[in-house]
Amino acid sequence: MQNAKTPYLASAAASVPRRWMGVGMLAVLGGLLLYVALSTPPDNMLWQVFLIVLGLASLGLAEKMRRATELSIYLTDAGLHDSAGEVIAPLEQIARIERGTFAFKPSHGFTVQLTTPQPRRWKPGIWWRMGRKVGIGGVMPGGQTKFMAEMLQAMLAERD
Repeated sequence: MQNAKTPYLASAAASVPRRWMGVGMLAVLGGLLLYVALSTPPDNMLWQVFLIVLGLASLGLAEKMRRATELSIYLTDAGLHDSAGEVIAPLEQIARIERGTFAFKPSHGFTVQLTTPQPRRWKPGIWWRMGRKVGIGGVMPGGQTKFMAEMLQAMLAERD
């Protein structure tokens, strides 16, 4: 994604062990739920249907996370975007960054507060966006996301 027009200032990507740990846990959960539902069915048929639906949803989420964690996140002069080219948060719309211990943020990541609401999006394990909040992190290493947050903080200070 890096080219002469928009070189990236920081990048973050999930490492292979972190990716497979996250995807594997969801897949194992889905498999266990289906195993319990089919091998020792509960007396109530609704519980069995509930376990099957939950197991299939978990397996579907594992596949969605597997595809999402193939992406990287880049910080450029224009803002945050992923390696598929989707704009996550334009720089001119970023109001502040929350990185504190008690901030509502993904694991090993940070939250960006936008000035205007954006459409909801979710890439499990990588980033999410709900209204004015954008969460970056999850299965990505904390060092990469910390550096990205510090660079973004410096860019915001320079802008303001």
